Amino acid sequence: MFLQGQSTITTNKVRELFRSLAIKVPLTEAVDPVDFEDYLITHPLAVDSGPLRDLIEFPPDDIEVVYSPRDCRTLVSAVPEESEMDPHVRDCIRSYTEDWVFICFILNRYHKLGTGFNPNTLDKQKERQKGLPKQVFESDEAPDGNNYQDEQDDLKRRSMSIDDTPRGSWACSIFDLKNSLPDALLPNLLDRTPNEEIDRQNDDQRKSNRHKELFALHPSPDEEEPIERLSIPDVPKEHFGQRLLVKCLSLKFEIEIEPIFASLALYDVKEKKKISENFYFDLNSEQMKGLLRPHVPPAAITTLARSAIFSITYPSQDVFLVIKLEKVLQQGDIGECAEPYMIFKEADATKNKEKLEKLKSQADQFCQRLGKYRMPFAWTAIHLMNIVSSAGSLERDSTEVEISTGGKRSLERTTSGDDSCNLTSFRPATLTVTNFFKQEGDRLSDEDLYKFLADMRRPSSVLRRLRPITAQLKIDISPAPENPHYCLTPELLQVKLYPDSRVRPTREILEFPARDVYVPNTTYRVCNFANRQGSARNITVKVQFMYGKIQAMPCRSPDFHEEVKVKLPATLTDHHHLLFTFYHVSCQQKQNTPLETPVGYTWIPMLQNGRLKTGQFCLPVSLEKPPQAYSVLSPEVPLPGMKWVDNHKGVFNVEVDPYLDKFFALVNALDEHMFPVRIGDMRIMENNLENELKSSISALSSSQLEPVVRFLHLLLDKLILLVVRPPVIAGQIVNLGQASFEAMASIINRLHKNLEGNHDQHGRNSLLASYIYYVFRLPNSYPNSPSPGSVHYATMARSAVRPASLNLNRSRSLSNSNPDISGTPTSPDDEVRSIIGSKLFHEELALQWVVCSGSVRESALQQAWFFFELMVKSMVHHLYFNDKLDAPRKSRFPERFMDDIAALVSTIASDIVSRFQKDAEMVERLNISLAFFLNDLLSVMDRGFVFSLIKSCYKQVSSKLYSLSNPSVLVSLRLDFLRIICSHEHYVTLNLPCSLLTPPASPSPSVSSATSQSSGFSTNVQDQKIANMFELSVPFRQQHYLAGLVLTELAIILDPDAEGLFGLHKKVINMVHNLLSSHDSDPRYSDPQIKARVAMLYLPLIGIIMETVPQLYDFTETHNQRGRPICITTDDYESESGSMISQTVAMAIAGTSSGRQHTTFSAESSRSLLICLLWVLKNADETVLQKWFTDLSVLQLNRLLDLLYLCVSCFEYKGKKVFERMNSLTFKKSKDMRAKLEEAILGSIGARQEMVRRSRGHAFGSQENLRWRKDMTHWRQNTEKLDKSRAEIEHEALIDGNLATEANLIILDTLEIVVQTVSVTESKESILGGVLKVLLHSMACNQSAVYLQHCFATQRALVSKFPELLFEEETEQCADLCLRLLRHCSSSISTIRSHASASLYLLMRQNFEIGNNFARVKMQVTMSLSSLVGTSQNFNEEFLRRSLKTILTYAEEDLELRETTFPDQVQDLVFNLHMILSDTVKMKEHQEDPEMLIDLMYRIAKGYQTSPDLRLTWLQNMAGKHSERSNHAEAAQCLVHSAALVAEYLSMLEDRKYLPVGCVTFQNISSNVLEESAVSDDVVSPDEEGICSGKYFTESGLVGLLEQAAASFSMAGMYEAVNEVYKVLIPIHEANRDAKKLSTIHGKLQEAFSKIVHQDGKRMFGTYFRVGFYGTKFGDLDEQEFVYKEPAITKLAEISHRLEGFYGERFGEDVVEVIKDSNPVDKCKLDPNKAYIQITYVEPYFDTYEMKDRITYFDKNYNLRRFMYCTPFTLDGRAHGELHEQFKRKTILTTSHAFPYIKTRVNVTHKEEIILTPIEVAIEDMQKKTQELAFATHQDPADPKMLQMVLQGSVGTTVNQGPLEVAQVFLSEIPSDPKLFRHHNKLRLCFKDFTKRCEDALRKNKSLIGPDQKEYQRELERNYHRLKEALQPLINRKIPQLYKAVLPVTCHRYAWFFLF
Repeated sequence: MFLQGQSTITTNKVRELFRSLAIKVPLTEAVDPVDFEDYLITHPLAVDSGPLRDLIEFPPDDIEVVYSPRDCRTLVSAVPEESEMDPHVRDCIRSYTEDWVFICFILNRYHKLGTGFNPNTLDKQKERQKGLPKQVFESDEAPDGNNYQDEQDDLKRRSMSIDDTPRGSWACSIFDLKNSLPDALLPNLLDRTPNEEIDRQNDDQRKSNRHKELFALHPSPDEEEPIERLSIPDVPKEHFGQRLLVKCLSLKFEIEIEPIFASLALYDVKEKKKISENFYFDLNSEQMKGLLRPHVPPAAITTLARSAIFSITYPSQDVFLVIKLEKVLQQGDIGECAEPYMIFKEADATKNKEKLEKLKSQADQFCQRLGKYRMPFAWTAIHLMNIVSSAGSLERDSTEVEISTGGKRSLERTTSGDDSCNLTSFRPATLTVTNFFKQEGDRLSDEDLYKFLADMRRPSSVLRRLRPITAQLKIDISPAPENPHYCLTPELLQVKLYPDSRVRPTREILEFPARDVYVPNTTYRVCNFANRQGSARNITVKVQFMYGKIQAMPCRSPDFHEEVKVKLPATLTDHHHLLFTFYHVSCQQKQNTPLETPVGYTWIPMLQNGRLKTGQFCLPVSLEKPPQAYSVLSPEVPLPGMKWVDNHKGVFNVEVDPYLDKFFALVNALDEHMFPVRIGDMRIMENNLENELKSSISALSSSQLEPVVRFLHLLLDKLILLVVRPPVIAGQIVNLGQASFEAMASIINRLHKNLEGNHDQHGRNSLLASYIYYVFRLPNSYPNSPSPGSVHYATMARSAVRPASLNLNRSRSLSNSNPDISGTPTSPDDEVRSIIGSKLFHEELALQWVVCSGSVRESALQQAWFFFELMVKSMVHHLYFNDKLDAPRKSRFPERFMDDIAALVSTIASDIVSRFQKDAEMVERLNISLAFFLNDLLSVMDRGFVFSLIKSCYKQVSSKLYSLSNPSVLVSLRLDFLRIICSHEHYVTLNLPCSLLTPPASPSPSVSSATSQSSGFSTNVQDQKIANMFELSVPFRQQHYLAGLVLTELAIILDPDAEGLFGLHKKVINMVHNLLSSHDSDPRYSDPQIKARVAMLYLPLIGIIMETVPQLYDFTETHNQRGRPICITTDDYESESGSMISQTVAMAIAGTSSGRQHTTFSAESSRSLLICLLWVLKNADETVLQKWFTDLSVLQLNRLLDLLYLCVSCFEYKGKKVFERMNSLTFKKSKDMRAKLEEAILGSIGARQEMVRRSRGHAFGSQENLRWRKDMTHWRQNTEKLDKSRAEIEHEALIDGNLATEANLIILDTLEIVVQTVSVTESKESILGGVLKVLLHSMACNQSAVYLQHCFATQRALVSKFPELLFEEETEQCADLCLRLLRHCSSSISTIRSHASASLYLLMRQNFEIGNNFARVKMQVTMSLSSLVGTSQNFNEEFLRRSLKTILTYAEEDLELRETTFPDQVQDLVFNLHMILSDTVKMKEHQEDPEMLIDLMYRIAKGYQTSPDLRLTWLQNMAGKHSERSNHAEAAQCLVHSAALVAEYLSMLEDRKYLPVGCVTFQNISSNVLEESAVSDDVVSPDEEGICSGKYFTESGLVGLLEQAAASFSMAGMYEAVNEVYKVLIPIHEANRDAKKLSTIHGKLQEAFSKIVHQDGKRMFGTYFRVGFYGTKFGDLDEQEFVYKEPAITKLAEISHRLEGFYGERFGEDVVEVIKDSNPVDKCKLDPNKAYIQITYVEPYFDTYEMKDRITYFDKNYNLRRFMYCTPFTLDGRAHGELHEQFKRKTILTTSHAFPYIKTRVNVTHKEEIILTPIEVAIEDMQKKTQELAFATHQDPADPKMLQMVLQGSVGTTVNQGPLEVAQVFLSEIPSDPKLFRHHNKLRLCFKDFTKRCEDALRKNKSLIGPDQKEYQRELERNYHRLKEALQPLINRKIPQLYKAVLPVTCHRYAWFFLF
């Protein structure tokens, strides 16, 4: 047999060796991938359609190019209608109106699937968790037994009698049981069904109604933003800053005499800039407007706006809203005109009626005459941020703020910093502005305004001293709504949602941002603003927009500081100009004076050299009307014969960006073929165009950033166009690919560096990302595209069918490898173009990138993502327009392009590998970009080719890793890379999930030969395939390429030998977790058949996780069990040959391995790994798993079972209560501040964590975290424990309950597969034991009712199949099983009880059938119930009674066994169990009274005197209770009794010399132990079946008990007893030659004895009290006396308070009374309705003969049975009297057992009293004093303080009366009663001894004192002499009668001795 076993091992090892040697590629290297496209052709799937079919290939419509019309904000487009336009304008318009074009992956990776999509976002999770059933857990249920609590209270109130026999009344108990109700019986339980059928039924039931998605129940692991998700860039849109809605409500002055006009604008004081255009509004009443009728044309609706939306891109503390008021022009300066408004008050209107009338008529005149002219009047400013911040902090919905410019402005309330400048979320405010400043005539410029505004912010503002104009302007300020209705753009176009054009509109006000805004233009806007400033009085200006001599657009006459807005036509020419005409206005009506007199002219041409003229101009003014055709020249050219103001002075500057301008001009010229090109003053001819063009491209990098961004889309389009369509200049093709590539690289780098706030998490600039996503398209192939009206290029005809004519021919004459060689043209340009055709952008891009070098290459690498994404979009467009999307992938792209790609990927990979330490940030971006690129390529290119690219990257990384000491950074990069590639939406398809692992065709011929060879060893090729599926074999890694890479990474990083990769555990585990999680939620894989295929890709995961068992976090430690039951040491794990990830097989064969210390994973990582394992086990094909399990060795199967055991603990249900108080590791961390503060206060945060938290910016008390104080203090803080609502807690508990149920059901499924596997193998015992262990563990955990019923079904099937397993092999597990079943029999949930009782009944039945009695189960069940009752806190006997009734019912209904003794045996057992239950009820009653509880347990144990197993159980229950209360000495005694009991029975069973003979051996440890002797007649023989079968009735059980006892004695400080225990143990270990144990014991002994030495004089064991109970309330305690043992130094008051409190609570405080003295109690004098307790301190009492043996402190405090207390009294009933009347009663109590005993109170069995007469009392006192003196004198080392204290008490003056008085009372006369002679003499001798001791003490003190105490010593000596003198006569007075016999002197001594 042995040999045969040996040979199989060898065969296996050889097979393993061959398998690994033949085709081994180490895990650290990537294998060659399968040629994907070929494989699909050569392995067609047998099925034609159906779900599996879809797994094979990507869907046919996987990619689409989508055109999406862009949204237009306005109802009418702003695009001009002109037909002839400037090419640049035309391009802009095209760029602004073209449809967006983007690639749509039907299963869009940005949105829906793809493993990069993380399904565990909160909303998605919630959706997937809908409809979950509520799992019922006992721990969450309140007991629903019949008014359980009331019953309890009733019991408490009942008398505490235990007067019946300890076992209760049998008959009464049976009656109770017969009358109780059973639970429902399980149907067909007793039928004889074949095992296979039972298995099938169980399987069907278990598999029904299961939750499909495991990960929906598991919270995703915490991680930073996942890297594999690309965010969709925002659609490019018009830029708006933060928008503010200002509504003007009313304007009211003290006097209303004329119309007033107002305007608003925003100014930034710091930047000294006006940051918005003016908003003019008119709040005049109809009456006032009437004054102006003649001058004002009927108002357009657009001018009636009273609310405006301002946009502020850079809100800051420096922004002011300036309000300016104007009135109609009138005579006099502004001050005069404003005077009336400052003087008159509304209140005085009647008083000043005449004056007002006069003013009104004047105003009327001016309006009639000068109604169309205005003059400045007043102004004020509002500090915007003050309003926002004060409105933000107020609680009301809208705020009223009053602002006055005089005295008290609210401007001081400024906050510092820009962080508070948020305009999007403040509460709306209504402002009332009450004061205005008068406009100073000479201070009208903006410069003056900035000075005023800056001054306003100062507290001592100059402006405050000015006299204000009082008025009331009411305006509302609020954040602008998202989409306001009735809104007009600055161009007066209606914004969408404009339901009615007659409603008063809201105007959007154009912003002039304070600093550059970097947003590309997306809308067409042409406006021109002119700001005019002038200082002459009564001068007005007329502005006209002229074309040649024709007036194109007149404007209202402005005045002084005015703004004009002009709409320009799309096509401007040199003739367009602005003409300014200056008039003098005559205010007074004079004869023959016209109203207006022209006084000067000037103009600005709109174009200069073809470009728009912008900037600041200071123009000369001519006094004469300009001549014809003047407009082409600018006014600074002196025209002949004209007069100029101020001699033609003037300054003038223009600002445009020359670089961009030049580039666009040249490109447009090329397009239009118009030469020469004029740019500014330059004229460029065709012959030098090429150089100019190249220089203009390279100069783009110097242009300003803002215009570059504004024209970004256009610029990039043009550059791409130049790459694709090299221009033909003078008949030569100019290749601009390189120049354009460089310009692009430079531009995007500038954007990246300067616009850092615009990047997404991958560092992609959002402007560029949205350009690629929405804007970029392949330029058309023909230059002269049709008119731009069709917007699309020719290639993008809108027809649905793509035109076949658009094949982009590629001329071979153009060398592609060298961009500088150009073909030679032969004929005019067009012909050349048609021959050459166009280049393909992606090909050109790849080529340029590969050949570039130096700084250009560096720039391209920095922003690789941009070029990669551009290339992919170009490739997809190319395929789309050429109808190649359906073409075979191998023929889609030319070979040289693929070579370029390969070269590119390879060089980039080498960059990553070589630079990852130097340029960490850049390499991280580059790595991610490369991964996304390859991910995209998998959708469009030959997938086998892409796999080879991945392999080449891997290869470069691997070769670098060998040379690195710390590889983690590079491995981390590789993980990111892999994670992104695996996020492909067809990841599963890419892994060929339908392929069976046939060894693939591979370059190495050894593969096939290896297979054929291996089949020689293996039974068939089939198991080779199975093994390949579960290991990271080469075939697996080749065919499931990506999954292979993922699992390989996992295996390498989790390998305990991996150096320096520990930090990556979480990362790699998260990667696998996310992959599986996304498969789980993917609707494409919801079909179980498909899920099984997906799970097949992860089968090696099981093996990998099995390898990590020693490193996993031990979740079982939190259980009451002793950690995980791992039966294999780390060494065993290591030495297991043929391990999943075999280490070198040679080592395994050699058997070399070393046990190592493993680093443990975190709980979170372990949990993630285990959920992945369960997912694979849940979804994998069962037959495949079964085949593999059959192949596994016993060791490996056991390891799998260990793993399942761990899973049970890991996913155990926490319980609702835990959720309510939880801030657990494995769940989301609560951000609740209170919890953090509590942690800090309770100190549960270590300083280190606190530091880490601070460094992350979560310091305590930081502002944002303290928000809860404000918001929540006023409402019930305590109800919401963790800021989670009740519903959320319920939801979390629901999810956790479902997860626990599902996880355990998966474990159960797996156990079933293991059992089926094992049935056919030989090694079933050890495996089945393991299966049972997992089952039992799961029963012990907190489980749902659903799981438990399946679990019990499996357990019944297991017992039915393998009964011998429980009843012969695993005896301990039989005990465990009984305990678990009983525990569930007492469950509050009826279904659990039904199943548990059914299981228990079948267990008995099975046991009976094996041997016609079920003694073993009977024994185990009874013991289990006893231990359950003894230890369980929340045990409910009512439920258990029901289960017992159910078992009885089964027995009655079991027809098959009716004729046997079985029903009677069941009945006996059930009745016995019921008796234990009744005892339990009593125990429940005394749960709060520890002494009573222990008494009760003691009685129950006594009742089991004849049943050793049960007595042992109860003794252990008692030991447990004592330990809980820290009564270690009593716990030790229980254990010693247990050991004695075991020894007693062991000595009957086997006669071994070294074992204790029985109880006798233990006498030295405790005299009480003899009660364990098995001598009575009814003692059972230990040979009977089921008796003494527990694990303790063995030699090792005895040893265990004694070791525990020694440990408890040690904790109690009773080290001498430890020695006695070890005296029993040592012979056993010596007999077993167990040196290790002996060395430990002797070590502990040494420790014990040294503690005795060190603690000498400091040991304290216990304090004893006599407690008597009197009164019928106490039931059977009435008139009972006990001695209580309390902890050392317990004061009388303490125990008195405890007992009084306890019984007071039970009977009522007014009922309980403590008797204060210790006199005998007379029952007749007590109130019968009260309960009396008498408590007296007692001391151990020893007879004189005993003192010889009781020498040490321990001796005097161990084995105590007698105690004494004294009661002083006088004959007349008082307690105390004069010395001569003082008697004393000594009471000596004897207890039934010696202390310490197995309980802390022992009955008093005997009591004797001794009465001392007064003289005896005096003798005792003097003896005590003398002893004290002697002790203090001879103490070593000497204690001077103690000595002086005793001396003072003996000879001090104050207490001289003490001893002296005693002597004077009792010794002054010889007593008359001869009986007292001896006492008199004894007292006399006591005093003699006393004075002698005083002298010794004085002498000793003299030697100890210092010089400072000399006087004190002398005082003491004087007192002593005085005392001695006083005592002398008394001491010397002898009683003659005692000395009658005159003996020789020599005999006197004897007489003395005798007398003594």
